[in-house]
Amino acid sequence: MSARQHDWLSAELEDAGAFPERRRKDKTKKPLGRRRLGDLTTDPATGDAEDPVIRFLLDRGHITEVVAELKSGKEATAYVARGPRGSVLLKLYRDLEARSFKRDGVYREGQVILDKRAARAMQSRSRKGLAMLQAGWVCAEYAHLWHLWRAGLNVPEPLVGPEPTEYEQTAPAVLMRLIGHEDAPAPRLSDAALTPEEARSAWQQAVQGMADLLRLGYAHGDYSTYNLLWWENRVTIIDFPQLTTRTNPNFQQLLRRDAESLATSFRKHGLQETGEQTLREVQRRAAGPGPTPRVLLP
Repeated sequence: MSARQHDWLSAELEDAGAFPERRRKDKTKKPLGRRRLGDLTTDPATGDAEDPVIRFLLDRGHITEVVAELKSGKEATAYVARGPRGSVLLKLYRDLEARSFKRDGVYREGQVILDKRAARAMQSRSRKGLAMLQAGWVCAEYAHLWHLWRAGLNVPEPLVGPEPTEYEQTAPAVLMRLIGHEDAPAPRLSDAALTPEEARSAWQQAVQGMADLLRLGYAHGDYSTYNLLWWENRVTIIDFPQLTTRTNPNFQQLLRRDAESLATSFRKHGLQETGEQTLREVQRRAAGPGPTPRVLLP
């Protein structure tokens, strides 16, 4: 890798880093595309949901009600909802032109797009290209969720699919089983208050989760306590659209960054591991046996 390429990659990774305090912030502009809860609930006059995505999800029976906004970020807003199978985590991605995470090429590099016109549209980020990128981002999260959940990893259960023809219709929404309860969703590890014993258990689970991803040929791309949930002494990995494989020439850099991010973010909980130590342990565990795959019932 040339010095110029290295500088470019470093800038890409720094701007898309795992820690909010290290991300570049707009001083005056608020994130665009924010959906207020009132915009999602039914209109008293007509009984219809004002948001077309929510209306579609209601009409198709994926959800029956949106309960509350859980978290609003730069890329998406998460809501607690209800569906025919219980509590749902509804993740609504913002329009790409309204999202801060524009430089996603570092994660998509190495992917082969056979349709040349589609590839040009995405590269130029035209309106059609943005729509295709948006749909691809959502479908990637579903596809990764299904693969990891079936492989036995601690990830939320996807609630649409497993066929792409099923979940591609829900873009820009992703639906998965809620971790926790409606009135007490699972906190991120970055927000959880842990005892020393719990912190050590959470660390071991987090390292094992990263190793399980690597065993399957994946680097998470944003692996830290900000994308790990803590519920009933169990770590659950979340946020997968940027998951990348060994075909990506940036794979090793992303893997190393994940290890560094994980080690750094756990220092709040009193653990003083280094990124290099973490990476070596992840690689050692990845050579061992994986979790028991889940059986998908008809």
